[in-house]
Amino acid sequence: MEVSDFCGKLIMKGSYVIYNGTGTIGKVIDIKTENEATWAKLEDTDLWYKSNYLQAIEKIEKNGLKKESREDIKEKLKNRKKLVDEDIDMSSELCDGGG
Repeated sequence: MEVSDFCGKLIMKGSYVIYNGTGTIGKVIDIKTENEATWAKLEDTDLWYKSNYLQAIEKIEKNGLKKESREDIKEKLKNRKKLVDEDIDMSSELCDGGG
């Protein structure tokens, strides 16, 4: 099955694409045709995207970026919340009100 991106470039399993709506980049793991539309499924999101909204690209290395587990993200948010919840002395702050 031949599937093309919005520029007419060929997309196949293993191709790297970018979804122009959100900038999501991923590797195509499956392709299907349904209701006269062609779709490509991306590996990282596990979502289907209409091929006419995709653009075929060269593989992009995400240097310096790593996938974080849900637990790691929760821990970071918990630590940031602690910082915000700490007592902050704002007695020396002057703030003029409008009016």
